[in-house]
Amino acid sequence: MGSGQVTSSVPEGSSEFQGKHITVAGLGVSGVPAAKVLHGLGARVTVVNDGDDDRARAQAAELEALGVTVRLGDGDSLPEGTELIVTAPGWKPDKPLFTAAAGAGVPVWGDVELAWRLRGPDAAPWLAVTGTNGKTTTVQMLASILQAAGLRTAAVGNIGVSLLDAVLGDQEYDVLAVELSSYQLHWAPSLRAHSAAVLNLAPDHLDWHGSMEAYAADKGRIYEGNRVACVYNVADKLTEDLVREADVEEGCRAIGFTLGTPGPSQLGVVDGILVDRAFVENRHKNAQELAEVSDVDPPAPHNIANALAAAALARAFGVPPQAVRDGLRAFTPDAHRIAKVAELEGVTYVDDSKATNTHAAEASLAAYESIVWIAGGLAKGATFDELVAKSAKRLRAAVLIGADRALIRDALARHAPEVPVVDLDRTDTGAMLQAVTEAKRLAVAGDTVLLAPACASMDMFTNYNQRGDAFAEAVRELGAGA
Repeated sequence: MGSGQVTSSVPEGSSEFQGKHITVAGLGVSGVPAAKVLHGLGARVTVVNDGDDDRARAQAAELEALGVTVRLGDGDSLPEGTELIVTAPGWKPDKPLFTAAAGAGVPVWGDVELAWRLRGPDAAPWLAVTGTNGKTTTVQMLASILQAAGLRTAAVGNIGVSLLDAVLGDQEYDVLAVELSSYQLHWAPSLRAHSAAVLNLAPDHLDWHGSMEAYAADKGRIYEGNRVACVYNVADKLTEDLVREADVEEGCRAIGFTLGTPGPSQLGVVDGILVDRAFVENRHKNAQELAEVSDVDPPAPHNIANALAAAALARAFGVPPQAVRDGLRAFTPDAHRIAKVAELEGVTYVDDSKATNTHAAEASLAAYESIVWIAGGLAKGATFDELVAKSAKRLRAAVLIGADRALIRDALARHAPEVPVVDLDRTDTGAMLQAVTEAKRLAVAGDTVLLAPACASMDMFTNYNQRGDAFAEAVRELGAGA
């Protein structure tokens, strides 16, 4: 596993990177740390970056002071003599830089691959999670469960602590809970986790991957070389297919999770209880109670699925049942994930700004019975017919915002023509207040006004956090004026 590993305790300049010409593609949260680490290991580092703004110049100045070469405004040309590229995960595989690298036989790694290869011989194993939706919540639940079992752990990767910091820092860990995106997995060819889960698969980032098949294949890389368990979603056949296709170590098991009654080698729900029929003696006859559905916050169906996946990974690592319960009880979800903001005049206002694609929005809409839906933003190539058709019976009304709102409006016209629609043609800072005002006008007592945009936020906001904050502030403003 992880051949070519370099221990973090190797003296500066004595590693396999000594004197190697390495190009780091992209500044930012992954590029700057990668450049520093490689420079410290004795590599001759050149950083290339598409942008040439004030932030990039400040980062470049910091690196140049260390002796790193930085080229701003040109991320496409392959620097002469490059022997390895370490790329930011978001850089598309079809960039001219990578085309040139392929032609020259130059390997391309991401920062996750670099971290994996820098692990020491006694490094903590990785419990890895990917999927279209629910990754962050599941990894945080997993870390909480592991901590409840008395293990030294952290939620790392595409969340919280960077993997390079976790691998090279002074903190010692027993096990790491690792969130991995499809981008990161694409650039991590030698990663081999202890156990891993693919939570779900739905079309997302197809503009980056090029096809659903390529997207799924990159997600499936997380199962390669698993030692103990490949955790999949019984309700999502694509995830099970990826397990079947994976090349794992002998003895590694396929472990399913389901919101229904579990079969052998599965975790599921029976009479409001999360139960394990995978990591018990005589799993064909026995089940182990882990926690109650009410221990999951919030107990929405898709979040119960997240909890089951986290429990499966924890149990694969040998965590006792009580730690699953205690860890789930101790877990508090991040902001903007099905977060109740307020109840005004019998109407509940819920912020799920993190629902940035149709799959996440579908799960969010399924959690409520009568909804005034605030949606829209950047569609990222998505279509909305299936989402609207599945959710139509729950919609009292819809308020649409953002650049690609017409796509949702047209889907509503086709599949829910009786649902009133307010189409807001504005993108200024007051747009969210108007959207919430319109939603309040349309809602009646017992309804939920739900921000589940099914779209990215960058057309109107810096990120989904700012969008959710704008929603919450608008709700508070309306409440103050009530």
